[in-house]
Amino acid sequence: MSWAPDYTTVARVKSYLRIDDTVDDVFLGAWISAASRNIDEHCLRQFGQVDAPEEREYRGEYDRECRRWVYHIDDLPDRDALDVVTADGTVVTGWTLEPGNAVQRGKPYERLLSTTCGPLTMTAPWGWATAPPSIEVGLWLFGARLAARRDSPFGIAGSPSEGSELRLLAKLDPDMITVLKPFRRFRGAAA
Repeated sequence: MSWAPDYTTVARVKSYLRIDDTVDDVFLGAWISAASRNIDEHCLRQFGQVDAPEEREYRGEYDRECRRWVYHIDDLPDRDALDVVTADGTVVTGWTLEPGNAVQRGKPYERLLSTTCGPLTMTAPWGWATAPPSIEVGLWLFGARLAARRDSPFGIAGSPSEGSELRLLAKLDPDMITVLKPFRRFRGAAA
């Protein structure tokens, strides 16, 4: 998977929306891309992976409680693939990744704790090898909303005269937010 990919395909969205023709394929592709980037923004992360290990610089904050420097890093799937060096090229050892149970829970590491201060350069294959299934479900929900929006350009669906008028929300769909909640990051990485 590449960095910042689309999280589903036109064919899968068409299946979800029960669309049998190809008339809207171009629009569906655009909606998928827009919805994928909205998911990234909502979750404060993206669910792709870089093609090769990349070097990134991070600055830490000292945590008095654990007496270590905390570096909020981009999503890291594999601790063994991480190289950490200081600004002068000294290899940093003795660091710890958190959350400690990330791999068992199917999630990446998000923080590095170290006794070394200052900016650190870290090289790793950042990101997610595959997006969690919930991300695609969130995209289907958002894509369905965008598809309905096409027929309600002023944000009102239904008919006022028949009493079926419905205002479309000016925020993310509550069901989408619920599906994405376990993957929302509450503090972004410094890169």
